[in-house]
Amino acid sequence: MDRSRTDFVAAGEDIYRVRDMRAGLLILADDIFLDDVAGIAQAAQFRLLDIVALDQAMLRLDMQVGCDVILLFCTHPSVMLERLLVQVETLAVQNDMAVILVAGLDTVDLAFACMRSERTQLLCTPDHADLAAALLTAGGTTPQRALHEVNQESEGVRLQQLSEEVSRLARTLEALTARPRHAMPSFALGPRISDRASDYIGMPAVEPIGEQRAPAKEATLGAAQVRDMLRARRLREDFLPADLFADPAWDMLLDLLAARLEQERVSVSSLCIASAVPPTTALRWIRTLTDKGIVHRQADPHDGRRVFIALTDDTAEALTRWFTASRRFLCG
Repeated sequence: MDRSRTDFVAAGEDIYRVRDMRAGLLILADDIFLDDVAGIAQAAQFRLLDIVALDQAMLRLDMQVGCDVILLFCTHPSVMLERLLVQVETLAVQNDMAVILVAGLDTVDLAFACMRSERTQLLCTPDHADLAAALLTAGGTTPQRALHEVNQESEGVRLQQLSEEVSRLARTLEALTARPRHAMPSFALGPRISDRASDYIGMPAVEPIGEQRAPAKEATLGAAQVRDMLRARRLREDFLPADLFADPAWDMLLDLLAARLEQERVSVSSLCIASAVPPTTALRWIRTLTDKGIVHRQADPHDGRRVFIALTDDTAEALTRWFTASRRFLCG
């Protein structure tokens, strides 16, 4: 067989090779902190389509086909970030596409406000395990879905498998990291994000229109009492390891109750700080509390780029009744 015939046969064999059925991953980022992104994609069982700079991302998304997952690093504010987030979320809704948004504390409020797809995961200064879990979830290995799909007998085994997969990928991420991880912010209870000097003026909480259910005893509860409880909880960290008492849902509910009594609104980033846990963990709790109807989103009528989190009326009333019922134990 001559050389040309051999080349033709080889080309024909290529046509009938098995198609790569792995999900396509498109990364949008200006500053990737991972040394070997291709290695990460392979470890997470993705096809890496490309890594695109943010200033070219919108044009690329207009032309991109065959993309299953978008990983967007949006850690720094920019003029075009809002448009890019809206475009990504629109594509996610239209195409049932998984999206991972990696934000910073300066961009998490905007990213949260732009979220529209149920398949979008929002991370904030994530560690390797957070990013690994998000990649596995986006790729189809979803712990959330697995919890509903497995029966009682196999649930423990499945959770163990998921834990091992996350750990494996997290170790791969750590091994391929060229630079130190993103610096983790301080989560000590301190000034609110809304108290920072800026040109933004927060509006007081607006009373809902319609029939009011005035909690009879809410007036007897002051914000100072709630803040004192939060400070007491933070004080434990001076004497005992902080991770022994992590209770982000309760800390966030207390912070929201104090804000309600003070007629203030609470941003997502502020609530993350109040939770006293890493922000990605806090974001998961915010989503859980929202899904359960314990808190709800409030759009800022003066700034479409901001969404506030507030207690529902039922939750506020329940917390107030708890403070009243437990006062004799708390006050001695």
